[in-house]
Amino acid sequence: MFSCRKPRNIYQYFKQIKSLNSLNSFRSRRKIYSAAVNNAEKFSIGQRLHGYVVEKVQPVPELYLTAVQLQHDITGAQHVHIAREDNNNVFSVGLRTTPMDNTGVPHILEHTTLCGSEHFPCRDPFFKMLTRSLSTFMNAFTASDWTLYPFSTQNAQDFENLLSVYLDAVFFPKLEKLDFLQEGWRLEHKEVNDPNSPIVYKGVVFNEMKGAFTSPEQVYSQHLQNKLYPSHTYSYVSGGEPLAILDLTWEELKQFHADHYHPSNARFYTYGNMRLERHLELINEQVLSKFTKIKPSTAVPDELPWSESRSATVSCAKDVMAPDSEKQTTVSVSYLLNSITDVFESSVLSMLGTLLTSGATSPFYKALLESNIGSDFSPSTGYSGSLKQGSFSVGLQGISKDDVSVVTDIIEKTLDKVIEEGFPQERIDAVLHTVELSMKHQTANFGLGLVVSVLPIWNHDGSAIGAIEINKILATFKECIAKNPKFLQEKLKQYFKDNKHNLTLVMNPKDDFMEEKQKEEEEKLKQMVDTLTDSDRKNIFQIGLELTRKQSEQEDLSSLPTLKISDIDRTGEVTVVSNTTTANIPLQLCEQPTNGVTYFRAVADMRQLSKDLLPYVPIFCNVLTQMGAGKMNFRELSQQIELKTGGLAVHSHVASSVFDMNSVEQGILFSSYCLDKNASDMFALWSDIFNEINLSDEDRLSTLVKMEANELAMGISHSGHAYAMGHASSLLTPSGQISETLFGLRHVKHMKQIAGKQEMTDLVKKLQLIAKQLLNKNSIRVAVNSTPEFLTTSVKEVEKFLSSLDGDSKGNERFITQMDDFAPSCDRTHFELPFPVNFMCKAVQTAPSMHPDSAALNVLATLMKWKFLHREIREKGGAYGGGANAQEGVLVFYSYRDPHSMDTLDIFDKSVDWVREGERFTADDINEAKLFVFQGIDKPVSPGDKGMRLFLRGETDEMRQAQREKLFAVTKQQVIETADKYLSPGKRPSAVSFLGPENSSTKGNAGWIVETES
Repeated sequence: MFSCRKPRNIYQYFKQIKSLNSLNSFRSRRKIYSAAVNNAEKFSIGQRLHGYVVEKVQPVPELYLTAVQLQHDITGAQHVHIAREDNNNVFSVGLRTTPMDNTGVPHILEHTTLCGSEHFPCRDPFFKMLTRSLSTFMNAFTASDWTLYPFSTQNAQDFENLLSVYLDAVFFPKLEKLDFLQEGWRLEHKEVNDPNSPIVYKGVVFNEMKGAFTSPEQVYSQHLQNKLYPSHTYSYVSGGEPLAILDLTWEELKQFHADHYHPSNARFYTYGNMRLERHLELINEQVLSKFTKIKPSTAVPDELPWSESRSATVSCAKDVMAPDSEKQTTVSVSYLLNSITDVFESSVLSMLGTLLTSGATSPFYKALLESNIGSDFSPSTGYSGSLKQGSFSVGLQGISKDDVSVVTDIIEKTLDKVIEEGFPQERIDAVLHTVELSMKHQTANFGLGLVVSVLPIWNHDGSAIGAIEINKILATFKECIAKNPKFLQEKLKQYFKDNKHNLTLVMNPKDDFMEEKQKEEEEKLKQMVDTLTDSDRKNIFQIGLELTRKQSEQEDLSSLPTLKISDIDRTGEVTVVSNTTTANIPLQLCEQPTNGVTYFRAVADMRQLSKDLLPYVPIFCNVLTQMGAGKMNFRELSQQIELKTGGLAVHSHVASSVFDMNSVEQGILFSSYCLDKNASDMFALWSDIFNEINLSDEDRLSTLVKMEANELAMGISHSGHAYAMGHASSLLTPSGQISETLFGLRHVKHMKQIAGKQEMTDLVKKLQLIAKQLLNKNSIRVAVNSTPEFLTTSVKEVEKFLSSLDGDSKGNERFITQMDDFAPSCDRTHFELPFPVNFMCKAVQTAPSMHPDSAALNVLATLMKWKFLHREIREKGGAYGGGANAQEGVLVFYSYRDPHSMDTLDIFDKSVDWVREGERFTADDINEAKLFVFQGIDKPVSPGDKGMRLFLRGETDEMRQAQREKLFAVTKQQVIETADKYLSPGKRPSAVSFLGPENSSTKGNAGWIVETES
C-alpha cells in the first residue's frame, strides 16, 4: 500500500516539487524524443543530404525507432541512422578487415590508428580523449572479419569532438614506426638504458595475445573457427598468434590500412535523438569529400561444402584450477550453416540453437550435462552468427579422454531423437516469449548493442535494417510453424543430419604445453638475436632510447578538443522514489517508463548465518532457482521461468556503509523482471522457491556445482586483475574480506574442492540450513520499478508474495553488521599460476565513499591512472593495461597481462611520488581527471535500474549531490595533500597480491606468501 504523508519540513516539500518537475521534464523529453523519430520519418527515398542519398526509411515500432539507410554518392560509403527516444547517442565506423595470415595485423592496426593522426598529431589521442570527454563509452574492437570504432555520449558538443577524433584516427592516422613498435612488437633491451642487458620481445598486443591464449576456452574456440572455416580469412587468428606477430612488419601494417581503411569499405552508424543531418554534414566534410570510390577486395567467399565429415585433435595447457585433473578433455561436433545475410533463415537457426541447448529442458542439456560425463558444455556451444556463414556447435568439456566417442554418440542420438519427435510447444513459446520480453526490456547501452549485433550481417552486404525488424521475422516464423508442424524438424535434418560439413574437434591437455610455448618463443628470439649485426644492435638500442624519450616527453595537446568543467551539470539527476511498508516490510517504489515491464528486487539479511555457512552462500545463490520448487521438478521450474520472466537471479550482496567501512551489510539479492501481464506468475514462482524449494536432488546439485566450478576456473585468465584486486582488498576492509569468501579466489578454490567430491550429502544439509534461515520475511526489504499505470497492481502482487512467506518482519531498512574488531593485514601474496603474464595489484586502505576525502581520492586515482601509470605500465612496460581505482574503502593499483612483476610494483610507488611532488601535472590535468570521474557518475541508467544505489547501498540523491559539489571543488593542492595523507609509505595499511608464473623474487622469500595449485 502507498503511504501518503504530508511534507514535514521545507526540504521534503522541495523534494515533492522536484518530483513534479521531474515528471513534467520526462513528459517534455518524450516530446523531444518523438520529434527526433518524427524527423527521421520525414526523409524520403531519393532525397539528397550532404553528399548522401536516402535509400530506405523504415519505422520499427517494436523497438520504438525509425531506421534510415543512406549511401554516399562519391565514395559509396554506407550509413545507417537509428532515430530513437534515447539521449545516449552512438557513433561507429566499421570496416571489413580480412587478414590472410596470423600476424594480427588488423588488431595491431586497430591499436596503432589511435596513436595519432593528421589533425591530432599528439601521441595517443584516443586515450587522451578519455579524460577530455563525458563519453559513456569509448573503445575499438577487432573481430575475425571486421574492425569497429564506436563511442557514445549524452552531450552534443562532446559527440562532435569525439567524432572528429575518431574520423581522423581511422582515415588519416600517422601510423608512425615507433607507434607500431610500441603497440605491436619490438626487440629491445630488457633495461632500455643498458646496451649490455639482454634483448627481449616487447609490445602491447604481443603480451595481450600471450595472455589471451592462456585460456583453454580461447584456444579451443580459435581452433574450432580455423578448422571449420579452413579456406580463407577465418582460418587465421585476426588478433594475432603470439609468435606469428613477430613476423609482421611496419610496411605490411601500412599496406593493410591502405587496402582496408577506405570509405568504400566502411559502414557508418549513428544512433539516438541528435539530428542526422548534422552527422552527415560533419562526416562528409571531414572525411568523405576527400576520397573517391574504389572497389575494395575484401569480400569473403563462402566455404566450399565438404563431402565428408572431418575431425581434428589439438592441445592446450592443463588447468590447475579444474576440479578433476584427470578430466580435462574437450570435444564438440560443429556444423557450418547458411549465409547470415539470409536474415530469416539465420533467425530460425538461432532459435533452433536456443531450443537445442538453452535451459534445463533443452535436449542437449538433458542428454549431455545430466549424464555427468563432463563439467559443462564445450566452448562456443550453440548457434553463432558472427561470421559470414553461421555455425552450430555442441559438446562437453571436463571429460575423460576415454569418453570422447561416448559424447559424440550422445550428440548423434539426441539429434536423431529431436528430428523424430520435434520440440514441445511450451519450449517454442518460451523462446518467443524471450524475444518479446527482450524488445521491451531497456538497457542503458541499447544503441551500442544494436550495432554490434547487426554489424556481422551488414559487413557482408546483408540488410542491417532487415535484421532488426523483429516482428516481421516472428510473424513469418509463426506462419511457417502453422503451415508445417514439422518445419523445425526439417531444418534440423537439412542443416545437421544431412550436412557433411561438420567437424569433430577434440582438445587434450598437455603437461608441458606452456613450457613448449615458452621454448618456442625463446628459440625464435635466439634466432633473431643471433643474426643481428653490430649495426642492428646499435639501432635497436637507439630506437629503444628514442621510443622511451617519445613516451616520456611533455606533449602539446592544444590540437585536441575538450569539454570544460562548466559543461557538466552542477546538479545531478534526481530519482524519485517512495518508501512505504507492507506487513512491516520496507518497500521502495519507483515509477519509471519501463515499456510494460515490472522489475523486482529483494534483499534478505544473512547476518545470522554462522561463519561456517558463509562459504556456501555463493553455491546456494547459484542453485536456488535451478532446483525443483513447489510441485515442479527442476525442468518444469526452468520452463516456467523462461515462459513467464526474463530470469530469476540470486546473488550475494555485500556493501559497506557509505560513512563507516566497519559497518557492512551482508545479504542475498533476489532479482527478476517480467512483462506486466506475467507479474502474478513471476511472484508465484518466487513464492514456490521461498516456501517449497527442493535442495535434496544430489545428482542435480552435482551437475550445477561442476558447471559453476568449471566456469570459475576458466575465467581466471580473463579476470586475473579483478581477483588480485579482490584479494588485496580483502586484507584491508571488512567488506573486502567477506567479498573474497563469496566472490574471490578463496571461493574459486572452495568450488574446486566441492566439485571434486563424490557425494553431495553434506552440501545438501548446509544449503538446507541456509534456506531455512534466509527464505522467510524475518529480515527482508523489497524494491519495485514499474510504470505509473501498473505500479498499484505490482504492489498487490508483492504483498501477495510476501504474505505467503513464513516469519515476522523486524522492519529493518538495512541489515548492518558492525565489524570494529576487524584488523587489516599487510600481507604480500603471490598466487602462482601457469600464466605467461602477470596480474599485479597493490591496495591501500583509504576512506568510505561518502567521506569528505572521497572526491579527492577519486580524482587522485584517475590522475595517476591516465597521467602516469598508463604511460609507464602500458606504453613503456608493454602490459595490456594498468591503472588505479578508488573503490570501497581502498585505492587499488593494478596491471593486466603484464610481462613485469616487481618492476610494476615499483611503478605503483613512483606514481605516488609523482603526485606528491606536484611538479609534473597541472590544474588542467585535475580538471580532466574530474571529467573522467563524472563520466562514471553521470552514466545513463536504465529505467529498471533507477533507484538501485539507494536501495542497495543507501546512497540518497542528497548524499550524491554533496559528493558532486565536493568533486567540483577539488583542487591540485588538495590532491597532493590527499596523496600524502593516504598513500605516503607507512601512513595507511597496504597489501600486495598478484597472479602469475613462478617468480624468483617471491620464491623462498619470507616476505611473501606463495600459494600454488597442483
